[in-house]
This record gives sequence, structure tokens and C-alpha cells, in this order.
Amino acid sequence: MDKKRAAAWQYRWKDEVIAAGFLLAAGFLINRGIEIKGLFMDDLYLWSCYGEQSFREFVFPTGSTRFRFLYYLAAYLELGLVGSHVTWFVPVNIVFNTMVAYTVYRFARKLSGNQLMGLMCGFLYQLSRMSCYQIAQVYGLMETLALWAAVAILWCLYEYINGAQESQPCFFGACGLYFAVCFIHERYMVLLPLFYVALLMRKNRNPRQWLLPLGLFALVQVIRLAFIGTISPAGTGGTDVADTLDLGQAARFAIHQVLYLFGINMGEQHLCGLPWSDTSRGIKVFIAGADVMILLILGGFVAKIAKSSKWERIRILKNSLLFFLFIGACIACSSVTIRVEMRWVYVSMTGAWLWLSYMCGAIVRPSAKEEEAAGHYMPDYKRAVACTALVFAYMVLMIPVETYYRGKYPNIYFWNTQQQYNSLAEQTYEKYGRDIFGKKIYILENNYGVSDFYADTFFKVFDKERKAEGTQVIFVDSIRDFGQVTNNMLILREDPQFHAYQDITEAVRTLKCESVYGYYKDGWMDESAKIRVMAGESGVIHLQMMYPGVMDGHERSEIFMDGEPAAQVDIVDNITHIDLEAKPYDIVELDFENNFYLEDAQEQRGEKRFSMIVQITSN
Repeated sequence: MDKKRAAAWQYRWKDEVIAAGFLLAAGFLINRGIEIKGLFMDDLYLWSCYGEQSFREFVFPTGSTRFRFLYYLAAYLELGLVGSHVTWFVPVNIVFNTMVAYTVYRFARKLSGNQLMGLMCGFLYQLSRMSCYQIAQVYGLMETLALWAAVAILWCLYEYINGAQESQPCFFGACGLYFAVCFIHERYMVLLPLFYVALLMRKNRNPRQWLLPLGLFALVQVIRLAFIGTISPAGTGGTDVADTLDLGQAARFAIHQVLYLFGINMGEQHLCGLPWSDTSRGIKVFIAGADVMILLILGGFVAKIAKSSKWERIRILKNSLLFFLFIGACIACSSVTIRVEMRWVYVSMTGAWLWLSYMCGAIVRPSAKEEEAAGHYMPDYKRAVACTALVFAYMVLMIPVETYYRGKYPNIYFWNTQQQYNSLAEQTYEKYGRDIFGKKIYILENNYGVSDFYADTFFKVFDKERKAEGTQVIFVDSIRDFGQVTNNMLILREDPQFHAYQDITEAVRTLKCESVYGYYKDGWMDESAKIRVMAGESGVIHLQMMYPGVMDGHERSEIFMDGEPAAQVDIVDNITHIDLEAKPYDIVELDFENNFYLEDAQEQRGEKRFSMIVQITSN
């Protein structure tokens, strides 16, 4: 008997490992191409707080507009784990989202009694376009954790409603998760009514259990009042829900979210990627087909309710009410602010998939008479195959839909800006490594609107010491605004077509000081050399000549400008300075003829020997 149990346990966990591995692989495959290489906006501000505040100040902020200490604790741990490896944020986000997908798989499998059904729901969760923020932003971890806790509350309350007397721990577990989710994201305070619906369904008369959820809600408000001075939830975009609430607008936003559940993008393009009106006809056909699959399942579910006994009908309706209220509450709390973002629909969409799984489970479950006649529980095979086929067809139809809308991510308000900062990281730290620290980084024009905070903080993220000492970001209108390009300078220009930056350092260096022959980037000059130099605003070209050897007193350098004699310099000191006059911003050709060379030079790069080191400036 023990061997049979051990074999069953191994078989069961083998399936679990395969399912988890499949969902993890799906998460990385679906989200390939999404990258975080540089931080900006809320992500960069979060990082700066992490670097500048103590643990208590970071996790338990006082006087802020939000109090999410459990998320801040998770963020503190994540930021500590990732450190200066910015590119790790996306894999970390994918792993966390896969954990939620695995939870969805387990819950859907239990609801439907079908492992394949559960796996398809987990895959649909990973596939959803609504995960864009959760994967592509550091703050996405907050949305993931909140969604995870909300789904766990739903699961616990489902177990409490349908379990035996021993299911009481599920109710207390749901209460604990409710307290936790309120400090991950305050939006989920709206789930409070679900607890009282569950208590009513169980006909629970225990006053302590009735008071517990309300007491937790009150405790949450007291803590929020103590730390941030208000109990009114903050809205999006720096607003306050109490100030911006519009019932008519909220009703319209709620309708938009319901349409989202049926695959229809609503709202403005910068919030959803592509609205329904601009969606291609082919994709609309796929969405209509997927909705037909849902309606067929819904029709079968209604027929099942109609044919069920009174007791079975009550049980099904109770559970359906739980899912309906969960989805409705999540829609309501996302509709009361000034806009609806696609990422907020993710949790209600997940609830809808779980409800769909429950419908399939209810359809295939035999009636009490059928179960009694068979002598044991045995799902209806034909109905099970039909439900599985319908969900599979829905999934197949939604794959091109989700892929299509994922291709519209660049239309979402934060996406192109993230690409710009990814490019900034690519053209600086990714290209030069730690050598970027201490450089002066000139950015032409700054049409992207990089703020002083971003400029001061962006490169600190890549430094383990969080300092990036000496690194400066300087915005200029033209390459005329600075002199010759030195080794501690980097020149970038914007490429708006691709929301990127280009490193034009070498091109500008060549334009400002082009070596025709005999002159090298590190300043060494041969006995004969020719260079083209761009003068600055004043027209003065300053030369610093350094001879790193012992002089005999006869060293001389003759300089010609555009073929005409410009100067004859007797090198009497190891360092000699000379100014040449040109027209402002003019490009002149300088020829050097030196009658000396460095006798103990270790190398020779051109036809002639090294003569001296010449540094050129033209401000």
C-alpha cells in the first residue's frame, strides 16, 4: 500500500513539474523581446528611494500618497537581489507571473476537474496582452503580487463555501490575504463584501467571524491614516478618487472592462495599444469566433442549471455569485478613477477564466441521481470532451488575437519611453561598461525631455556603489556648443523614428579633429602630420605640445594653416602652448613639420617616428 501511495505521489508531482515547466517556458517565449535595460519614471524614483532611504523609510513611508508596505518590502528584496543588473528585472517579473499562472492552473484544474483545462487557463493567463506592465516595468511586481493575492482570496472563499466544517481555516486564510493585499495595492479593499457573501452562503452565525473582515478593514484604515494622513484611496496620475469620482464616467469605464473580457479593446490608444475601431477585420473575426465558444459554454451552463435539482442549482448559483461578485468588484475599483488602463483588467480577466473553468466543471459533473446510479463520481465523458474542445478552440482563436495586440505595445504610453531609456543604456553602459563612469555625456537637443532627476540618477543604477562619480549628462543644441572631443566625452543624438539614441562620438571627433596622417587619438604626433580642425565660437585653436624626453635645444615645429605658414614654434620647454587664429566654426587644415623625434619611443605607427604629444582644444 505504501508503495502504491509513493508511486501515486511521484506520478502526481511529475505532472506538476511538467505543468510548471510548461508555463515557465511559455512565459519566457511569449514575452521574448521585452527588455528593461534602463530605469525611468516610477521605476527610477523607486530605485532612488531604495538607495537613499533607510529600510524603515523605504518600506514604511510616512506622508506619502500611498501606503503599500508589503509591496515595498518585496521591492526592497527584489532591488537588493537584482542590484546593478538592470536586465534581470524582466526575468524576475516573468518568474513571478509564472507563479501566478501556476496558481491559476491549479485553481482552474480543481474547478473543472480537468488537468488540461487548468493548463489551458494558465497558458491563457501567460498569453494575455494585459500583462504588458507586469513584465515590462519594475513596478509590475506590485500588480502581479496584488493579482496573486486576490486570486488566492477567491480560492480560499470558494473552499470555505464548498468545504466541510474543517474548511474554517480557509476563511481565516482569506482574511489574512485580504489584510495583506490592502498593503500591496489599496484597490483591493473593495473585496470586503465577498467575505460577507461567503458567510451568508455558509449560514455562519459566529459573531467573531462576522466582525473579523470588518475589523481588518478598519485596522487597514487606521494604519493608512497614521502613515499617510488619509483613508481616501489615491487615484491614478496624482489624483484623488474622492475628487475625481464621476458615476457616469465610472459606469462607462465598467462597460469598457466588460468588453475587454470578451477580447474587445476599449478606450484610448495610448492606454490599450489599439482600440476596437482600428482593429483589423481578420482579428475581429477571430475575437467573434472566440466569443462564440464562450457563449456555447455559457449556454451549456445555463442548461445544466435548468436540469439540476434544487439543491444542485443552489450550489451552482452560490459559486457563480462568488465569481460574479469578484469580477464585478475588480471592475468597479478600476472604474472610479480618471482612466482605465489595460493592466487593471488583468485580475477581472483572470477571474473570468476561472469562472469559465467552474462552468465547465459544473457541466460535466453528473446529477445526484446519475452519481447515485453509478455508485461513484464519474464526469460525463462526452460533455467533458465538448467543454475541453470549446476551451481549446477559444485558446487557439485567441493566440493570433493576443499576438496581434502585443504587436501594438509601442502605442501604449510608457512603451516608447522605455525603449528610449533602454537605448540610452545600450549606447552608454552596455557599450562601454564601467568606463562610462566619470565621462561627460553630451545629448543633442533633448527632444525626449530627459529631466534633471533622470540625468542625475540614471547612471547611478549601474554602479554597485550607486554613485557613478564624475558622470555628467549635458544637454546641448549643437555640436558647436562644446570643443574638441576628448577621451572622457560621449556624444549622443536622438533617433526619434526608432525611439532610440545614437552614439556619434567618433563621427563628431572626426569632424572636429580629423587626422589625415601622422596624428592619433591619444595625442601622439609623428615628425610630419596633417589634421583638419574645427574652430570654436572664438575661432581660437589652442595647442598644447608636450615633448616627453630630453631636449638638446634645437627642437622646432613649423605649422601651416591651409597651406600658409601659421607659426614657427621653438620647443624650449617640455610643455609648450600656442594659439592659432581662425574664423569661428571654420574647418582649417594644419600641417606640422617637426625636426625632432622621441629617440626611446617603444612603437612606431606610421611611416615617420613619434615626435611629441599634442592636445588640441577649440572652445
